[in-house]
Amino acid sequence: MLSGVFDLSWWGYVLVTLGLTHVTIASVTIFLHRHQAHRALDLSPLPSHFFRLWLWLTTGMVTKEWAAIHRKHHAKCETPDDPHSPRVFGINRVLWGGVFLYVREAHNKETLQRYGHGTPDDWLEKHLYTPWHKLGIVLMLAIDVALFGALPGVLIWAVQMIWIPFWAAGVINGIGHYWGYRNFNCADASTNIVPWGILIGGEELHNNHHSFATSAKLSNRWYEFDIGWMYICLLSKLGLARVKKLAPVPKIVSPRPVVDSATLQAVIDNRYDVLARYATSMRKMYREELARFQDKAHFKGVRQWLEVETHQIPDDWRQRLDAMLARSQGLATLYAMRAELTAVWNRTNASREQLVADLQSWCQKAEASGIRQLQELSIRMRSYAVA
Repeated sequence: MLSGVFDLSWWGYVLVTLGLTHVTIASVTIFLHRHQAHRALDLSPLPSHFFRLWLWLTTGMVTKEWAAIHRKHHAKCETPDDPHSPRVFGINRVLWGGVFLYVREAHNKETLQRYGHGTPDDWLEKHLYTPWHKLGIVLMLAIDVALFGALPGVLIWAVQMIWIPFWAAGVINGIGHYWGYRNFNCADASTNIVPWGILIGGEELHNNHHSFATSAKLSNRWYEFDIGWMYICLLSKLGLARVKKLAPVPKIVSPRPVVDSATLQAVIDNRYDVLARYATSMRKMYREELARFQDKAHFKGVRQWLEVETHQIPDDWRQRLDAMLARSQGLATLYAMRAELTAVWNRTNASREQLVADLQSWCQKAEASGIRQLQELSIRMRSYAVA
């Protein structure tokens, strides 16, 4: 049997495999995703060239193709034009065959032309990484065999080859739009799979990312961890990266007596924070109201549909939700006024003066409702300031 430079125990090979695949994950999330696709940070030539070389060796992906497909995913999310939505193709097809959806879209010249701008176009890209993109993975096989021997080298290489197709193209694009928790009620179905983004470089926090796509940091709550952000901070300390944009942090001042144009702008800027707090208020009232019902078992599970658009709620759950709202005036008011609030920043054809008047009217109605949650939300919105 062909032996390699290193003769390790079985757990040594496992650790090496995990280390090598983690470098690949870090390259995808830092270089391809946050740097190239979303321009959330700048990278100096040293890490950029390392990431490009490593991705060529371990994935064979072309930067322009990956960035273009991902940008189209954001632009057309959960529609028939989305390259890999589980809401369109089904969870099994995306989870187990997401890489084939990626390959199919990579042959769409319109996608590459429209969404692939600003990606590397130097000599290396034109003469090596793009025309010879499959050569890299062949070289990686030779390197693995030379370092670790025939059987261990081939097995390590095989894991490297399936790592990104499964975890990125499958789990993130599939499970990340199908199951998990949501901090923010953005327009698509994205979810945070787990709050600790380690195995997939922080990409587990997919709902946070879709809510603030151009943020270099994917964690948002105190209990969430984004290891990709930790690496970016390290690169920044070394002068090898510069963060360009982060998710907005609400700036709170003393409540204004009336809504003005600055208040409106601050509310629009922080609309995801507004909706997150609104959702918390509805969940609290839901629990309070449910505790009063004798037949509470019939309404368990309704909570998950309180923040979903009416046309997306299944008929059986829609009936239960309607029945619960009919029995709880407070929850019904809270539910209805949420739609009225979101209409304020969704009305693109209204003048700014009209939107200010609409928001002021909403705040007055909320504070006159006698519902504590609405009153607190109104005061909170009058306290937002433009950062």
